[in-house]
Amino acid sequence: MRDHITSCTEGAVIGPNAVLQLFEALEEVGGPSLRNAFRTELHLPARTDFTRMIPESMAAKAHRHLRNRYPESAEQVAGLAGEKTANYILANRIPRLAQALLKTLPTGIAAPLLAMAISNHAWTFAGSGSFAIVRFRPLIFSITGNPLTAGDTAEDPVCAWHAAVFQRLFRILVDHRYTVHETQCSAMGATCCQFEIFKEMSSEPAPGPARTAAQAKHLPQSAKK
Repeated sequence: MRDHITSCTEGAVIGPNAVLQLFEALEEVGGPSLRNAFRTELHLPARTDFTRMIPESMAAKAHRHLRNRYPESAEQVAGLAGEKTANYILANRIPRLAQALLKTLPTGIAAPLLAMAISNHAWTFAGSGSFAIVRFRPLIFSITGNPLTAGDTAEDPVCAWHAAVFQRLFRILVDHRYTVHETQCSAMGATCCQFEIFKEMSSEPAPGPARTAAQAKHLPQSAKK
């Protein structure tokens, strides 16, 4: 066990979807007013360019503010943002031919291939953190020094955005029964954030991290108007 990460690495960057899709998720659940209010509260530079990599400190601030500002719905919103991030990746970053190939392969081959592809592009979602495939069976990912938990402490795992990105990609490209659970989190004092990726035995997928029934009861107030 160690102390949680207190600050981001100076000059380190992360993919813009770590913040941009939070805005999109907030608008979906609460409308433009909620999105605009949240963005204003972050005090972002007026000309922030979300078409390129952004400072990881900006992403850390956005995720931390979401958890502090809307503690009861933060997991839902971050999970929805993660799904939207995965959808963006599917639409813009993974070639159609590669997607088609993964979908035709047996799970035992497709899953590790997707895991390695994710690892090769970890800099886009882990920033200065260190991503690793801990093992393949069961499939476990880890992020040591996760910048999105910087400066935060929690009693439960907080990395719903990462979990949702991984889960959506595996459900679309490998098998719709895949589920991702964060089994340990650096915000709780663990040495890393760790995610277990496994296939449910039932024919129906488990509820995604963005939209469990309990979380749906706790939308931001402006979403209920």
